[in-house]
Amino acid sequence: MKISELKPGTGNANVEVEVVSVDEAREVMTKLGRRTRVANATIKDDSGEMTLTLWGDDIDRIKEGDKLSIENGWVSEFKGTVQISAGKYGKINVK
Repeated sequence: MKISELKPGTGNANVEVEVVSVDEAREVMTKLGRRTRVANATIKDDSGEMTLTLWGDDIDRIKEGDKLSIENGWVSEFKGTVQISAGKYGKINVK
């Protein structure tokens, strides 16, 4: 798939992308009342750019300029911005 094809609600999304930038991590509370870290990264392919939401240990693994394959990603919309994350069942592989 290409970034331009991803719409909110798309599950099982598989894309090959490059990391443009990674924002500072911030601490948030989960629905279960636990603290965790989250950060947004901007990713691109030849069809466009979008936000990749990184959780926990993925934040430390992903760097600007990395090439990634996102397997079984979940596409959602947050505050008007379409974003993809690995979700519970997906995987982010650094190439």
